[in-house]
Amino acid sequence: MSKVIIYTTPSCVYCKMTKAFFKENNVQYEEKDVSQDAVARDEMIAKSNQMGVPVVDVDGQLTVGFDKERLSQLLNIKPR
Repeated sequence: MSKVIIYTTPSCVYCKMTKAFFKENNVQYEEKDVSQDAVARDEMIAKSNQMGVPVVDVDGQLTVGFDKERLSQLLNIKPR
């Protein structure tokens, strides 16, 4: 199973879409709320050079935003 970390904020629509996609496909993930956690925010920026969320880390492979096709590829999820 892949190690999945998602960097989010509570008001982010694309974060919610990404988490819903994970739930639909039974993907376990660790969520880090960068609006509340300065260490996680710094970690996200260092990894991605991005201030925007979501940033998804799948075994070291980063995806910025909700990119269903790329996440499916990284997680070996077959299209429905």
